[in-house]
Amino acid sequence: MKKFVVLNTLVVFSMLLAACSAPTSILSNQAANVIESIANNLEEEANTAAEKASQAAQTAKEKAVQAPPAPAVPSGEAASLLAAYEGVLENVYTQVNPSVVNIRVLVSSPAGGSFSIPGLPFEFPDLPQMPQDPEAPEGSQPELPDMPEFGQGLGSGFVWDSQGHIVTNNHVVESAEKIEVTFADGSVFEAKLVGADPDSDLAVIKVDRPADELIPLQLANSADVRVGQLAIAIGNPYGLEGTMTAGIISAIGRTMPVEMGLTSRGSYSIPDIIQTDAPINPGNSGGVLVDDQGQVIGVTFAIESASGANAGIGFVIPSAIVERVVPVLINNGKYEHPYLGISGGTLVPAMAEAMDLKSDQRGVLVRDVVPNGPADKAGVVASNRPVTIEGSETMVGGDVIIAMNDQTIKSMDELISYLSSDTEVGQTLTLTVLRAGEQMDLRVTLEARPKQQAASETTGQQEQTQQPARAWLGIRGMTLIPAISDAMNLDNDQEGVLVIDVETGSPADEAGLKGSLERATVEGQPVMIGGDVIVAYNGESLTSMEDLLAQLKQSEPGRTATLTVLRGGESLDLTVVLGERASP
Repeated sequence: MKKFVVLNTLVVFSMLLAACSAPTSILSNQAANVIESIANNLEEEANTAAEKASQAAQTAKEKAVQAPPAPAVPSGEAASLLAAYEGVLENVYTQVNPSVVNIRVLVSSPAGGSFSIPGLPFEFPDLPQMPQDPEAPEGSQPELPDMPEFGQGLGSGFVWDSQGHIVTNNHVVESAEKIEVTFADGSVFEAKLVGADPDSDLAVIKVDRPADELIPLQLANSADVRVGQLAIAIGNPYGLEGTMTAGIISAIGRTMPVEMGLTSRGSYSIPDIIQTDAPINPGNSGGVLVDDQGQVIGVTFAIESASGANAGIGFVIPSAIVERVVPVLINNGKYEHPYLGISGGTLVPAMAEAMDLKSDQRGVLVRDVVPNGPADKAGVVASNRPVTIEGSETMVGGDVIIAMNDQTIKSMDELISYLSSDTEVGQTLTLTVLRAGEQMDLRVTLEARPKQQAASETTGQQEQTQQPARAWLGIRGMTLIPAISDAMNLDNDQEGVLVIDVETGSPADEAGLKGSLERATVEGQPVMIGGDVIVAYNGESLTSMEDLLAQLKQSEPGRTATLTVLRGGESLDLTVVLGERASP
């Protein structure tokens, strides 16, 4: 570009010279001198610019040469690291796999056809389910046609001691007519149930095998587990015996509701759950998660998944709970959990402000107190004032638990964890609460957690006279699944309970709840869709039929409850006065 400008300047200058009237010789000499001077200057400028450009290029080249290369692990060192990692996995597998067993159970199809598959502590989300009546007496659910009399389920377990005791999940062996154990060497033994604890989802079975052929596993201290450390799962996913997967500890201190196969009869939670991304699939239930030393971190029991298969979110019952519960199951056949007798939730700022407390106040707001339970006897006060928070009605005004035996309690998870790990049945402890903003101490004596279903061992009949009245809603429903969400033009990840039927004259009917009237074919099966989808109960989100059942079990007849539902894709709140369920 510079050369282009210079040439044009010289041309114009020559033309001007030709138009002058001065003597030719003088003008010629002057013009020549001027042109020569300009040319010299331009040449000098060009040379200077070229020199600067050359120097800049050389400097850039030198800098590029002098720049340190990206750090790289020497090939020998990388190979050594890989070999070390592989060596750890190989050693762990060699050490642990002989102690991990495959469990096959034969179970009867329950009356009403709602068939529970051991080893699967979650629902198949892509398959339509039989609608359930959360208040119906046992055995009154409508029967499915052509339901087989027996079904087979698969799970995992591990050797506990040289006496033949094997630890697994309760939901793997619950209601089993026959239990069969296959060891890594292919040996098959029939097992018998020794003890089970539905509330921790643990069970112990026993096989008759020589002690020198049994290799018990050692437990790690789950309190020492840290996020990021290596985690190795060994079990029998989909019946594929001796499968090992590896990952890390993703989180600790989770609290999860107790799951009972495809249905949940419990409203309690398991504390201190460990989360891992080590692939866990159906059939892994009852298997182990171990550390790099081959010691048991915990027992695998559930996954979070939209597809029913591994999604990198697996949950493990910590070894601390296993160590506490299993010996008692071996000796007594059952385990008694300390019981306070309340329902509630973590106090959040909006609730604190509604109760004229500081917005940063933390603790557990008591919503309900079980009549004649430990908390009731100690004088704990339940919530009795309805308020609307973020569009949903909830109850406030009850005691806020802020400490137990001087141990600060900031959340419901902390309260559940403390009760589980630091207390025992019959223990008297000090409950520190805030009541109307004033702090006070209450003395409470913990009792054994009541069983969900009390049956007479002598007559085999329900002890109806000792059962408290149970709340009744009056619907049949089912857990919303992605396939049905799609059919109803809802978000694929929408959760809740689809209302199938509403009983005439029931509390749900009086509240205006709508059942499903539209027939549709989902995954090749006819289902009824289009009804209300219950997404929250008194402001508490519902993700499944089990969540609704748990809420109803905590409620009393005559209580007013707020159901948040989706109707035609729009959210609305319905107020329902709960009735009393007829005795079965």
